[in-house]
Amino acid sequence: MAGHSQFKNIMHRKGAQDSKRARAFAKIAREIMVAAKSGLPDPHSNPRLRSALASARAANMPKDNVDRAMKRAIGGDDGTVYEEVRYEGYGPGGVAVIVESLTDNRNRTASEIRSYFNKHGGNLGETGGVSFMFERIGMIHFDASKLTFDKVFESAVEAGADNVETVEGIHEVTCSLDSFALVRDHLHETLGDPLEAKVIWKPLNTIACDEETAKTLFKLIDTLEDNDDVQNVYANFEISDEIVKKLSS
Repeated sequence: MAGHSQFKNIMHRKGAQDSKRARAFAKIAREIMVAAKSGLPDPHSNPRLRSALASARAANMPKDNVDRAMKRAIGGDDGTVYEEVRYEGYGPGGVAVIVESLTDNRNRTASEIRSYFNKHGGNLGETGGVSFMFERIGMIHFDASKLTFDKVFESAVEAGADNVETVEGIHEVTCSLDSFALVRDHLHETLGDPLEAKVIWKPLNTIACDEETAKTLFKLIDTLEDNDDVQNVYANFEISDEIVKKLSS
C-alpha cells in the first residue's frame, strides 16, 4: 500500500477522534467560506462550493455549522481573507511532502510548518521543490455501500474517467486534471453527491519506508494535519503490509 490514503486508514483506526472530528469540521467550514467568496454563493453554479458542501455532508457536519460558514461568507461580516499557499519539503527518509493550506497569515503558517518538518527529521524547501515528483489528477469518491461498482464504473466510462477502483468501502474514480470538471459534473448528475471530489497530488514514484521511518513520518503528517491552516497533506511513501499491521495495532 502506498500514499496518503494509507496513512488516513491507519490513523482512523486509532482513538481520540473527537478532536480530529472538530478540526475536520473547522477545515471544511473554512473551505466553504473560501469557495462561497470565490464565486457565486450558489452550489449549482459554483462547483468548488458544491464539492465543499458534499464533503460536509459526507463528514456528517452539523447543518448549523454549514449555515454559519455560509452566512459568514455571504453576509460579509467576516473580514478574514484566506490565501491558498502550498508548502513543499522532505520528511524523514527523504519522503517528498506537499502541504496545501488556507491561511490568513503566511508568515505564521510558514513558521509553524517549518518547525514541524525540523522536529520530525525533515526540512521545508521552496515551492516547486518536490511537486515535480507528483502529478495533478482529479479524484472523486463514492460510498460503496450505496452504489454498486458496475454503476459507478459505467458512469465513469461515460464521463471519460481514467480509472475506477474500490478500496475499503470507497469507490475511487480518477481522471486527468483537464477532464476533472466534466467528469465530476457528470458523476454528480448521474450518481448524486460524492463523498469527496477534488484535485490531488498523486506520487509518480514512491519511497519504501521501514517501521521507524514510517512512525516518524506519520507523526509529521499527523502534526501537519492538526494545524488549523492545513487543508491537505500528500507524500510519496510506501510501507509494507506487515508494517501497516504493526502500526495499526
